Amino acid sequence: MPADTIARRDDAVLVIVDEQERLTAVMERRDEVVSAAIRLVRTAALVGMPIVVTRQYPKGLGDTDATLAAAIEAARSAGASVTEIDKVAFDCFGEPAFAKALERSSRRQMLLAGMETHICVAQTALSALRAGFDVQVAGDACCSRDARNHESALERVRAAGAVVTTTESAMYELVGQAGTDEFRALLGIVKNETHA
Repeated sequence: MPADTIARRDDAVLVIVDEQERLTAVMERRDEVVSAAIRLVRTAALVGMPIVVTRQYPKGLGDTDATLAAAIEAARSAGASVTEIDKVAFDCFGEPAFAKALERSSRRQMLLAGMETHICVAQTALSALRAGFDVQVAGDACCSRDARNHESALERVRAAGAVVTTTESAMYELVGQAGTDEFRALLGIVKNETHA
């Protein structure tokens, strides 16, 4: 298996796309998706991975989901590098601050989660691939209002060269091995998935 299909803690940045109040309110899988995003945020903080969080037109779609926002703030308080970016472009790369945040991180792998899979997540994944990033999309940490759009978007980004993975697969790849304090902390994240 080529190395670029594995989540790499020293080269990855976690990008949480538009998990906002008014979007989550209309998502059938919102609890599962927000819970998965929280586990990714907590794992990123554990392994020292930068986190970028976007909000699409917050005046209309509201703030980041409150439970997720609490986990993000806890990660920041624990020393994680967190960048929050407001945008109006569907593709995160359409916001200059996003590209600048990635450039500052010097990371070349992107782990994506968010809403909606077939709009902002897919467009961002496709742009990241064009820009030369290794892209991983945590499929269970993404959703669309319509399940067909979600599945179609995952197929599309996979065909374009992204790795479609799961939250737990990425978490264990980032930690890498058992028998360490970090691994024991990971088990706590897995078992208490929504606690910040």
